[in-house]
Amino acid sequence: MSKLTELIQGLVEPVLTGMGYELVDLQYGREGGRYILRLFIDRPEGIGLDDCEKVSRIVGDILDQEDPIPNSYYLEVSSPGLERPLKKEADFQRFAGRKVRLRMFAPIDGQRHFQGRLLGYQEGRVQVQLDDGRRLAIPLDQVATARLVFDLAEDEEA
Repeated sequence: MSKLTELIQGLVEPVLTGMGYELVDLQYGREGGRYILRLFIDRPEGIGLDDCEKVSRIVGDILDQEDPIPNSYYLEVSSPGLERPLKKEADFQRFAGRKVRLRMFAPIDGQRHFQGRLLGYQEGRVQVQLDDGRRLAIPLDQVATARLVFDLAEDEEA
């Protein structure tokens, strides 16, 4: 995370938490000749358009007042979607039992991509039961990306 995104996160995350939202991810970068700041938010009941509009207004006001971004940008606020990213230790604990897809920075046993059932998080390691039956305990700092896998059968059970 860059210093700028850390600064932005420090400004908006406490406010969002106080409103009952979780800041799942924050991305800032240049796309198609313009700068875009994207916030992905969630809450237990899910996210709707009204939530995105409310958060956009409040975050926009905070950023206008603090002015941490040196150039003009577009602010986008959305839900992380059904295949939300898992980033924090708490994410791996919260979504234990769900299906996940992991991509490693470096291969483990010659493989960089894994899919299976998330068992949880213990002692700095993501615990996963792979689709092929193997169990892995992967240090979190070796995980490049982790995402939930949308599973219709799993969703119907919940």
